Amino acid sequence: MTEKEAKKELMRRALEIGPTVHVGKDGLKDSLYEEITAQLKKNRLIKVKVLTDDGTSEIAEAIAEATNAIVVDVRGNVVILTDKRTWTSLSQKKF
Repeated sequence: MTEKEAKKELMRRALEIGPTVHVGKDGLKDSLYEEITAQLKKNRLIKVKVLTDDGTSEIAEAIAEATNAIVVDVRGNVVILTDKRTWTSLSQKKF
């Protein structure tokens, strides 16, 4: 499976889940990074709703770098994240 197909599969799975983490006006804090890491470990795919006007793609990259995650997609104020283990297993999967 190519990376494009892996992204498509993760986007399909993300349709069924709602945002589980909200980034508020306070911005990014260590407790938020810990919560995202814990949820990624448990669920492998999460949505993060950004409630600030600071730029969603910059926030997504900061979260991914701090939590060792992969940004699957950014649409509007919603960021879809997955862990590296899920991303590599889908990208290397062969049918």
